Order: sequence, then C-alpha cells, then structure tokens
Amino acid sequence: MASRWPGLVRLAFGLTGDRWLAEDLAQTALASAYASWWRVRAADDPDAYVRRILVNASKSRWRRRRPAEQPAAASPEAAVADPTASVDDRSALLGALQELPQRQRAVVVLRYWEDLTDAQAAALLGCSASTVRSQAARALAKLRASGALEAAGADGGAPPRQGRAPRQQAGGTP
Repeated sequence: MASRWPGLVRLAFGLTGDRWLAEDLAQTALASAYASWWRVRAADDPDAYVRRILVNASKSRWRRRRPAEQPAAASPEAAVADPTASVDDRSALLGALQELPQRQRAVVVLRYWEDLTDAQAAALLGCSASTVRSQAARALAKLRASGALEAAGADGGAPPRQGRAPRQQAGGTP
C-alpha cells in the first residue's frame, strides 16, 4: 500500500484543498486499512476499498469540524505571484472546488481528477451511478458559473464548450 501513497494524497488533496490535511487523511486511511487488513485483502478491489476509507474519513472530518469552522470569503494567505498561467489556473480551480458542497466535490475529484467511471465513483460514495452523474452535472454547472474560474480564464480564455453548433439565422449568419 505504500506505493499507493501519492494517489491517496492526490485524492485527499482534491477533497480538502490542503496539502497537510491531505497527508493526514491518507495516513488515517492507511492506518485504518492496516487495522482491518483482512477485510481489505478480501475485497474485490483493495485500492477501491482504501479510497473508500479515505472518502469516509474526509466526510467524518467534515462533520466533526463543520460547526467550528466557517469558510472565509478570501484566503488569509497572500497569493504567491507565479509567472506560469497553469499555476494560477490550478489555484483558481482548487478555490472553486472548495466552494462546492462536500458530495459534489467528491464526485468531481473522483470522476475527473482520479479518472474513475460513474460506477466506480458510485461504489466509493455508496450511491447509484445516476446520482454520481447528476451530482457531477450540478457541480460542473457551479464550476462554470464560478467567478473565480471566469477571472482565471479571462486572460487566456477557456476553450468553448463542446456541444451544439450555433444556429443559423435566416440571413445565413450565426
């Protein structure tokens, strides 16, 4: 399981947005997996079992700490100026992810960050695949409407959304 450490920390980071808390969650998940190794070993997919432990630990942490902590309107740390646009885009994305509700954040991280299928994400979250799809759709709509993402994409511009082509008017112009 030690070889799974980077992936577990990446998943936890996507759920929390905090590197140090992500490492704590990954460590908690591995400790729980070690304590019940006979169940992990008997699972069809031990990696999925440990990811599920991590997601549950994240939920438990959120429940315990939620009344005591309220998200601030702005981050108390000053943003570090970096010349690369990708770092700015990543920071904006992580900030927008933190604005999502816990379940929607978990769905987005599992589906698009960890690249799991709807069925795999549903199994990890303990819900149906259609719930994963609906939560993903709602989360993506919120992310698209996020002011933080629009501001980050203003300089370079995000690629247009794939879908229907613009309708032609009677005069032949779009």
